[in-house]
Parts: sequence; structure tokens; C-alpha cells
Amino acid sequence: MIGTRLAHYEINSHLGTGGMGEVYQAVDSKLGRRVAIKLLPEAFTHDHERAARFEREARVLASLNHQNIAAIYGVEESGGRKFLVMELVDGETLAEKIKRGAIPVPEALGIAIQITEALEAAHEKGIIHRDLKPANIKVTPEGKVKVLDFGLAKAFAEDKETTDPSNSPTVISAPATHAGMILGTAAYMSPEQARGRGTGKRSDIFGFGCVLFEMLTGRAAFEGEDMADILSRVLRSEPDWKLLPSAVPARIRELLQLCMQKDMRKRRSDAADVRIDIEQALAMPVAPSGIPMQTSRRAWVAFALALIVAIALAIPVLRHLRETPLPEMSLDVVTPTTDDALSFALSPDGQQLVFVASGEGISRLWLRSMNSINAQPLPGTEGAAYPFWSPNGRSIGFFANAQLKRLDIGGTPQTVTAAFPRGGTWNQDDVILFTQTAASGIFSIPAGGGEPVAVTSLKGQISHRYASFLPDGRRFLFYAQGSPETNGIYLGSLDSADAKRLISSEVAGYFLPSGWLLWGRSGTLIAQRLDVAQAALTGDAVTLADGLADDGLNRTPVSIAANGLIAYRVGGATRRQLTWFDRTGKKLGDLGDPDAFGLSCPSLAPDGRRAAVFRTVQGNTDIWILDGARMTRFTFDPSLDRFPLWSPDGSRIAFDSNRNGHRDIYQKSASGGAEMPLVASDEDKNANDWSADGRFLMYYSSAPQTDRDLWVQPLGGNQKPWPFLKTKFNERFGKFSPDGHWVAYMSNESGRMEIYIRPFVEPPSSGKTGDAIIQGDKLWQVSTNGGIFPRWSYSGKEIYYIGPKGEMMSVSITYREKAIEPGPPVALFQTHIVGGGIDNAQGMQYDVTRDGRFLINTVLGDSAAAPITVLLNWQPPAR
Repeated sequence: MIGTRLAHYEINSHLGTGGMGEVYQAVDSKLGRRVAIKLLPEAFTHDHERAARFEREARVLASLNHQNIAAIYGVEESGGRKFLVMELVDGETLAEKIKRGAIPVPEALGIAIQITEALEAAHEKGIIHRDLKPANIKVTPEGKVKVLDFGLAKAFAEDKETTDPSNSPTVISAPATHAGMILGTAAYMSPEQARGRGTGKRSDIFGFGCVLFEMLTGRAAFEGEDMADILSRVLRSEPDWKLLPSAVPARIRELLQLCMQKDMRKRRSDAADVRIDIEQALAMPVAPSGIPMQTSRRAWVAFALALIVAIALAIPVLRHLRETPLPEMSLDVVTPTTDDALSFALSPDGQQLVFVASGEGISRLWLRSMNSINAQPLPGTEGAAYPFWSPNGRSIGFFANAQLKRLDIGGTPQTVTAAFPRGGTWNQDDVILFTQTAASGIFSIPAGGGEPVAVTSLKGQISHRYASFLPDGRRFLFYAQGSPETNGIYLGSLDSADAKRLISSEVAGYFLPSGWLLWGRSGTLIAQRLDVAQAALTGDAVTLADGLADDGLNRTPVSIAANGLIAYRVGGATRRQLTWFDRTGKKLGDLGDPDAFGLSCPSLAPDGRRAAVFRTVQGNTDIWILDGARMTRFTFDPSLDRFPLWSPDGSRIAFDSNRNGHRDIYQKSASGGAEMPLVASDEDKNANDWSADGRFLMYYSSAPQTDRDLWVQPLGGNQKPWPFLKTKFNERFGKFSPDGHWVAYMSNESGRMEIYIRPFVEPPSSGKTGDAIIQGDKLWQVSTNGGIFPRWSYSGKEIYYIGPKGEMMSVSITYREKAIEPGPPVALFQTHIVGGGIDNAQGMQYDVTRDGRFLINTVLGDSAAAPITVLLNWQPPAR
């Protein structure tokens, strides 16, 4: 942005990322003044109704004209992007100032008076700040106070959707209601905000009291080990008044207590009264001890007697508060659009949340403190999925490019080992559990790297995945994928090869430290007591939430912190659209209407007019066909039918289905009829391509020792399939060249996913070396910096693939005698593709027509992921 223009504003520096957008310094070329520009979230561009609401609110805020309030000059638009134009305030924030220690009493009170004057002016116009805290207050070099972002919380709260991770407010609500408001920082909330009730000027008074206390002491009024602890202190505890310096006048001590009353009816109600109290305290002579000079011995005796009586009366109340459970509350953390809504994790102390989100078209990890509305991207985590934390909360494990990686906060990611992305867990001995291949058990490895060691073994199952340690760091839960007789949630141990199935299930389970197993059943989050010693569930299951998000990969969208906080995600209506693009990235039109049912993996018919997709409606995943604006259901089995593939003549569609307990490949006439098996075996399979002459079907299959392998099924007659490429590496998405002489595919043999080409040899030659079977003795690497999902152009003279940042890449192919010569990779355009990362199992999300147009599955800009709900103080029912 620096060096560019928005309307008549010249951007010259970046000031920071706030909870409501990126902020830049700019010069107003018309008026010749410096201003601050705050770029609004993309949702304001796409949602006209929301933009109109915001502009109405901003006009009210612009009416504030006070020397202690940073002015809003207006809302403008340039290039389809809306932005706020605001007063540029020099100086440092109170948060920066307090970092150096407590502020001297006279200076702190002088600042406090100016804050109250700002509040007084705003409250007279009916405007509430709602997010008063040191970071929102600036002090200029001349000592003038400017309160920032006045009322913006309400303006943004009109709609919870947001499209950028840095614009992620937290909404707090009581479990039984839908009341909610923007929450800036938990430590500065009023009790009514913490309980999800409405806000008014007395909420600002409480926030002011917190700010003044922190100025005088250098410490926040309400501190805790995690957010739940802070919120409970806001609701029940008093600040440590002993931290106040002796020089603080008695009247200010009394004022602080009045400002920070839990019951807002007993709280100071007016900023003007607060200002007068401070002014009078400053005017009162003070003895060196900090006690007003006119305070007499008799007054102190009376005060002491009253204090003794108050303490005696308070003891039963304090005992009752200690014995009363904290109220159950839920926080909704709004995150931007993402195609991997189930990848998130609470830190062990519950104070941080890491999640996958998209920014600038790139999916990566974002980190957010639960006491802040800001989220920050984690560099080097592009394409990441399945994050998990180290026990000390200083590192994050994740999967990207078919590798297990670790990121020490503040450092750069390090590769631990090759892995299949299906969850990880980390114990106090620095051991990580993970799934090594698509058809393996659970493996362990030192967090610093080393040789993986098998921990569980498959027993009639397809794979083990989603391991999660119990608090002892030795036992762990995992999910076994297999038949109804063998699948479910198991309890394993590092000290034994035996594992016991706890319950048959379609999704993974997680352990709550209070002794409960949490998992999903038919879209409902349920909990049941787990007797770990007996490896058995006891009592009745109870419901925590309905409408859980589901991606068909046996995941339960749950994360549990070591202190018992529970995070989960319900299903969101992320709208997707099949869109046509040319090779420059210019949009040419849409195929069908926007869809909110997980539309995925478009496969074009040879006519370039129809597309087959899979989508999930009412919990059932089937193949559907789009023909213009018309969408019709194609498969009808209650199983999981996915990954459609048209035959070259357009007469049939192949797809995979788990209707027999594992994924076999089926086919069906495009005009209807029976769904017939095409390739059946004990391994999971996925159809990749049909040769242009219709003689061969290429698919990949999962095997315990060799990960994913490319196989060929001859069509016609009763011929058996044969392996085209079977190695210890992960080879997927094989694509025949138009002339049938070559196969492009992706493999992680170099340590990351790249695109390769081999000659297609048939009938199979003797390419066996040890356990490897390789057809063709030549190999060319096409991509140079990572790549996934190859496709040939209709002429065969070009290969397309998705680059490491979601770019549509192109490589020219020159044919020599019995050889090829790939050209240098060229980026065509940014796809913003759904499921672009290799660790997202949604597969290929684009197809190419004969005339070179791209059909891409995109997430619409007006979509937002459903919020992540953080449940605090969950109270299980009594036995």
C-alpha cells in the first residue's frame, strides 16, 4: 500500500494493524494535512447493507468535536475499497507509557481528567466507547490526551462477519441468550459485558476505573493466568487496592471503588461527576503520608470500627462466593473466511488461539491472544493445517506440504518429518504423536526430529489418526478408520501396544481434564464420563452443542485447553461458486448459483458445459451435476460419495464411495441407472484420470508401507489393475497426457510436493526394485518451488498446477524424441482456490476446458466462517 493513492490520499507509511483494520499514515492532497487511513474489512465492500449501516454510525461519530477525542473525518471509497479518514495523532499510547512503570500520581490524574472530559462529551451525544483501555488512549508530546476509536466497536458490531484475521472481534454472550457485544480486552470489561448484557455509559466508567488503576499502579486491575481466570476476577474479585501508592489521595481511592463497583446501579453514573471528584482531590492539600491533612484521629477510629463491622458482615458472603461455581459463559471468536474451519487449537493455558485463515488469498496460521481483538499471521506457515501446541505453549506443531513441522513462537518453521496430515499431539517429554501415511497407525517422534517409531498397529482398519494425549502424557486417544466393527475412538498408551476401543464413532474424541470424553455424533457435541483406569465410559451422555462443523474427514471440531476451556465450531454457511476465468485471471462468468453445501471438486464434461461436483446436504455427501443454472443429484446412496470424474466420451462418471467400509471406485451412466463397482479392494482409493482413448483409469491407493501409490485399471474385460508407481513416497493425482504417452503427477519424494512427468508404459514392464514398482525409467520435474494438482492443456504442450501460494502456474512442454523438456514455471494468476493446500483433502478444485478457460471453485467474499465458540466454566450435570 505504501506509495499508492486512495482517492486523493497518498499513503506514505504503515502505522499498524488494529482490531478493525489496517491503519496507514497518508497525506490529504486537497487540504495538505496528514491523516490516518483505516482500511475497512472486505465485508464492507461486498455487503452494501452493512456498509450503509456503518456509514450511518460513522456519521454520528464524526459529529464528535472535542479536543480530547481523535476525530473521524469521514468514510470514503476508492477502487471498490472503503476506508475511514481520521485525525492523525502523534505520541505514544498509554499502554506504551505504562510499560515503563506506574505514572506519577499528579500526571496520572491530569491524564484522567482529560479522559473524563472526552467521555463526558461523547456520553452527552449518546455515544459509548465500549472498548476503553490504555491502547486506545494516546498522549501527545505536549501532554494532550486523545481517546481513539470512539464508538467504532458499535459500528463494527452491526455485523459479526469479517474477512480478515486482524478484524476479528470477540463476542461474549450468556449461554441461554444471543445477546452480545464487541469485547476489546477481557481485563477492561465491566461485569455486565462479561455476562453478555447491554452496555451503557456506566460500562465506560468501569473501563475508566481500570485504566486509572493501571496508570497509578503499573498493573492491570484484573490479572489472571488465562482468560477464564481474568473474567472470573472481573465478575467476583476486587482489584488489589494495596498496590495503590501511598501518595494517592483518599478521595481518589474512594472514586476508584465507586467506578469499579460490580453492581452498575452502585457505580458512578456520570463522567462529569468523576471529573469533579478528581479535580477536587487535586485541589485538596495532602500530607506526605498521602492522608488528607484534615483527617482527624477520631475519624480514623470511626473508620476502623466500621471496617471491623463490615468485615464481620462480609465473611458469610465471601464464603458463599468461594463455594458458588463460576457462571458458565461462551465466547464467540469471529474468524474470516476459510476452507479449513476445523483447523484451530487453544493453547494449554487457554490464553491464545491458533487457527487457519486466508489473507491475501493465502491460507496460513494466524495467532490471536484471547485478551485481544488482534490476530497476527505466522510467517512460513502457508498451506498449514491441523495445528497443535507444545505443553509449555511456546511452540506450535502443524502440517504443511505433507510434512510435520514445528514453529517456536517468534522463530521460523522447522521440518520434523514427512507425515500424513491427520492431527498431532505433544507431551511434556517432547514426544509428538502423528499419522505417518494415509494407511498407517500412530507414530511417535521427538519434537526436535529423529526416527519415527510405530506406536499403534492396524488391526483390520484403514488408518489411525487424530491422536491426543491425556494429561499424564503417556496415554492418548486416537481415532481408527475402518468398518463399523473396527472404527471408533480408542485409548492407547506409549507403554503398551494394546489399545482399547471406547466407543464406535465416525469422528475423533478429546479428553476434558475433569474426566469427560467429548466427541461428535450426528452433528451434536456430546460428553460422557471416562473412567481412564478401566478404559470405559460411564453414566449417560450429555449434549453441549448442536450443528457441529464437519468436513467428512472424521474430525470433531474441538480443542481443549489444559485448564478445561473448550473450543468448538458449529457448521457455517460458507458460500462457494464455480467461476470461469481466462489465463490472465479475468472473471468470465459463473457456472450455477452460489452454493452453501460444501460444493467441491468440479469435473468438466467433455462438452465443457456441464460439471460434476460433490456436496453435502443434510449430512449426506453425493455427486451432483450442474448444467447451466440447474443442479441435480446424481448419486443416492447414504454413504460418502466423492471425487467425480467424467469419462472421455461423457457417457459415464466415476467416483469413490465408502459404502463397503472403505473407499472403492464406482461408475454410473451419465444419463442415470445403477451405480456399479469399477475398482474394489481393501485399500482406500481415489479416481484420478481417464485416458483419452477410454482404455485406462488411473487412481491412487493407500497402503501401510508405501503411503499413496498410482495404479492403472484397464477397462474392458476382466483385467486386473497394476501399479504404475509404488514407492515409499506419496504419489497422487496422476493425469494422462492427451496422447496417452505421459503421466503428470505430484509427489513428495524431494521432501515437499512437486509436479513430475513419467512416460506411460503398458503393458507394465519389470520396473521392480526391492519393494518399489516403477513403470518407465525416465523422470522430469516440472515445478521448481512446490506444486500440487497438475492438469494438461488440451494440446498437451502445457501443464497447469497450483503453486505454493495458490497461484495458477503454467509450464510449457517441448517434446523431443522419447523425451520431453519442461520450460520455466510461470505464474498466471492468483486463484483464491478452495482447498488449495495439499493438506486439505478436498482435492482438485479446478478444471480446464479445451479452449483454455479455467473453472475454479471459489469461496465468495461475502462468506464468513462460523465463529469458534470458547466455553468457559462448563458445569457437567451432577451424578
